[in-house]
Amino acid sequence: MDDREDGAVVDPLDELVEVSRILGSDPGLVLHGGGNTSVKTVRRDVTGGDVAVLLVKGSGHDLATIGPEGFATLRLERLRELLPPTQIRDLALLNELRCALVVADAPDPSVETLVHALVPSAAVVHSHADVILALTDTEDGEHRVREVYGDSVVVVPYAMPGPDLAAACQTAWDEQHGVSTVGLVVLRHGVFALGDSPRQALANHDRLIAAAGDYLHVHAAHVIPPEVAVLPDIDAVELATFRAELSALAGKPLVVRRSTDGDVARFVRDPALLDATGSGPLTPDHVIWTKRVPLVGADLARYADDYRAYFAEHEHRRDVPLTMLDPAPRVVLDERLGMLTAGRNALEALIAEDIYRHTMTGIATAERLGGYRSASAGHVFDLEYWELQQRKLSRRDTHRPLAGQIALVTGAASGIGRACAHALLEAGASVVGWDLAGSVVDTFASPEWLGLQVDVTDDDAMAQALRTGVERFGGLDIVVVAAGIFPTSQPLGEMPMSTWRRTMAVNLDAVAALYGYAYPLLRLAPTHGRVVVVASKNVRAPGPGAAAYSASKAALTQLSRVAALEWAPEGIRVNMVHPDAVFDTGLWTPELLAARAEKYGMTVAEYKRRNLMRTEVTSAAVGRLVLAMVDDTFACTTGAQVPIDGGNERVI
Repeated sequence: MDDREDGAVVDPLDELVEVSRILGSDPGLVLHGGGNTSVKTVRRDVTGGDVAVLLVKGSGHDLATIGPEGFATLRLERLRELLPPTQIRDLALLNELRCALVVADAPDPSVETLVHALVPSAAVVHSHADVILALTDTEDGEHRVREVYGDSVVVVPYAMPGPDLAAACQTAWDEQHGVSTVGLVVLRHGVFALGDSPRQALANHDRLIAAAGDYLHVHAAHVIPPEVAVLPDIDAVELATFRAELSALAGKPLVVRRSTDGDVARFVRDPALLDATGSGPLTPDHVIWTKRVPLVGADLARYADDYRAYFAEHEHRRDVPLTMLDPAPRVVLDERLGMLTAGRNALEALIAEDIYRHTMTGIATAERLGGYRSASAGHVFDLEYWELQQRKLSRRDTHRPLAGQIALVTGAASGIGRACAHALLEAGASVVGWDLAGSVVDTFASPEWLGLQVDVTDDDAMAQALRTGVERFGGLDIVVVAAGIFPTSQPLGEMPMSTWRRTMAVNLDAVAALYGYAYPLLRLAPTHGRVVVVASKNVRAPGPGAAAYSASKAALTQLSRVAALEWAPEGIRVNMVHPDAVFDTGLWTPELLAARAEKYGMTVAEYKRRNLMRTEVTSAAVGRLVLAMVDDTFACTTGAQVPIDGGNERVI
């Protein structure tokens, strides 16, 4: 326990969590699980004896949101036995670290744990700060670091995280550290700031970052960028075609995100900056998200050939059998397309974008210092193919069936449409939701969700919304038609034609227009396009007073059967569901349910189960059926009409 100035006792772990979250909240310091922190303290074991321990961030945890459970507690004495001259193969490191744990079910310790253990300071804060990398990723990076910091930091040449980095830090520490040392700067990697407590380590870290920022302000001042012409609009089919080719190269469907803002436009139209990207990533740690280099231009075949050559050149570096990863780029820089970033889902595409935005800034800054120089291709390869690094990706891979696939759901803000969108999101899809209600924008809080307020009777609005979805996610694989209206019950003699026309416009005409817009995209889907139409029991068993609704749904079913016939040769399947008595939607208020139940002499619960199976049909149940129709369950079926009504005598 540490004492605060006010006399209160602070648990070192609580302070470490606080400091970690402060560090993790600044994307200029750490990005998406990067960086780590630690504190050395004493814990009492089951024998009653005091044991010196190191509390260090668990691998894969995000500093921005980390809690006490995200830290691993290790026996410090054992860790120091693993330092040089002890030799550990990098693949044996994790086992040795886990054997040093105090608690067996703790998270895997950071691969940089040994660096934290070797320094005598009680606390360590490690980041991949942009300003540090801009300083070190230059031809004379070591000289510049010494110019900025003098003897207050130990300068370490780049080495691969794990045993290699620990050995390099140990050698540099033994040769350079002194009474004024407050940190280590690892070239092309980042900074380790030291302190007697986590707060003091963070304060020293902040001073080191500020000094680098001041130096860059003087020596690499950011000039006011010139005005740059906006990047052109790109046809949605062109973007979807590129995504299809990229996915084929990757061997799996990918989500592709397009960025076209001024910062991107200036970068992709600067030949010198584009050329500098060939040096490699800002730090090798980023390689699992961005690959070693971006594709400059749009020649995917050339990029793949270059990647295969890169693998062949370096695959024997560490004497471990390797299988080549897919040769598809994860970042594309093109003067027309802007920046495209790809991932197994929308979150990974967003991570790649975030990282490469920081990379572009770092490259531009380093170029103003005389030239950008990343770590060697061999060093980057080592990290890209390191098993412990690949585990970071595998932890995020939930193997959900629709990962990398893009769905559009109309009427997605409530009821059956919302339930369908939820089922698709849970299955790993990235989902664009349309609805007339503005609440669709915030229906789900997820990077896999894009909610757009759209009037489906407005053809131009639909076309623009499709383009917006393709720019966000890259294409279109699945369409779920759930938008529809059910007008007030009126017999034919009393129904105004305006009601008929409005119902047809929403339930039928809008879908015909949507099919025309969606077909060129669906035929490019990497795993073949799928359409599911939420029709109605009224198609087979219409009711009095529902002429407009019943006719519109029957016509929609015929339209979709024709689509199934026409699109089958393209591998696009079109199926329909016919729900009935789904009472957990906005149409059914508690008052209406009570009134209808009373009419039939039933309780509300009995009325909800007024079907042959005496079961309640919910929006979620319809969503599950729709999901089955778009996953592999219905892979051999098109043109099917499936009731989901608990059993209805008139339908059967």
